[in-house]
Amino acid sequence: MAPLAVSATTSVAGARTLISDDPNNNVTPFIEKLVGRNLHLIPNHPLNTIKRKIEKYFLQLDERFEIFDSLDPVVTCTACFDDLNIPPGHPARKPSDTYYLSETTLLRTHTSAHQSELMRRGHERFLCTGDVYRRDEIDASHYPAFHQMEAVLLMDPADMPAQISREEWLASDACARTADELKTTLEGLVDSLFGPVEKRWVEAYFPFTEPSIELEIFFQGDWLEVLGCGVIHSEVLAKCDLSHRHGWAFGLGLERLAMILFSIPDIRLFWTEDERFTSQFQTGEVVKFLPYSKYPECYKDIAFFVPASWEENDFMELCRECGGDLMENVKCIDEFVNPKLGKRSLCYRVSYRSLDRSLTNEEIDQIQFSLRDKVTLRLGVELR
Repeated sequence: MAPLAVSATTSVAGARTLISDDPNNNVTPFIEKLVGRNLHLIPNHPLNTIKRKIEKYFLQLDERFEIFDSLDPVVTCTACFDDLNIPPGHPARKPSDTYYLSETTLLRTHTSAHQSELMRRGHERFLCTGDVYRRDEIDASHYPAFHQMEAVLLMDPADMPAQISREEWLASDACARTADELKTTLEGLVDSLFGPVEKRWVEAYFPFTEPSIELEIFFQGDWLEVLGCGVIHSEVLAKCDLSHRHGWAFGLGLERLAMILFSIPDIRLFWTEDERFTSQFQTGEVVKFLPYSKYPECYKDIAFFVPASWEENDFMELCRECGGDLMENVKCIDEFVNPKLGKRSLCYRVSYRSLDRSLTNEEIDQIQFSLRDKVTLRLGVELR
């Protein structure tokens, strides 16, 4: 049996070439430099602290849990989508949402991309952590690269019914027991991270679990979603030749938890190498982040008529290409349709703010002019 693909990336940014002339390749230099940073493996990093706390909790529950945290972020469409009941035509498959290397390979959009392969290879309870990539909006809580943790547990077949239909399984007491065990396990996890907190379960939909639910906690005066989970879908198990087995799975974002627990206000900070940030954290300790400066914001507006094929995520990606982490927020502030021309117009406000220095008007103007040129050439808009 061939070994699982371990990440070929290193801690040196840009050490791996992902951009090619393949017509389906839409990876940008900005993204390519992020692959291989492996923030979740840096000992004093907040993401590593959250990861280790979750692993400790599960290993105390059952020492048989296996840890996977260095699997290759380049996966196949089959692993990322088909194996998980995400059909052709689903929005998650669109090039405006996902970074493709070729027609059949991409940067994983979730750590669930490894779930089926691990189960096929006989792993029955495991935690899988890694960097994932999605084209997304630009603001303080969204970034095109972030980190997820996935967990899977297959129940003891002796405690489960013999092979039955999907409908019979969903109506069975065994399915209800599996969901109840999942809830109890995750409520304990949340208490181990946040202390005793008020919780509530919300019905959800994920193609790869059935039933599906989300866990929310009441923390610092607000209800916060912390993870999604469910009973593994019968069709997902069938594709792994495991129709006779049942189990549960959950996934969570490490940045979401770390921003809450460490009071980190901007997701870009996780990627900084500024010692004023990195020196505040020690291995395994949760401490409140102390802002070291707040540099002034500068904003520029850009307005244009858009073609019928307009995808906002393509514009966000172009903004990141031009301004990188200097762009703090990009937001549509006005929209209208010109009644005479029948054209749709959008106006975006681009907010610039560096995490570690003051920006000059000259460098911001240079970025903005570059953005104006590229949005016209690449996205087919008509500047106003």
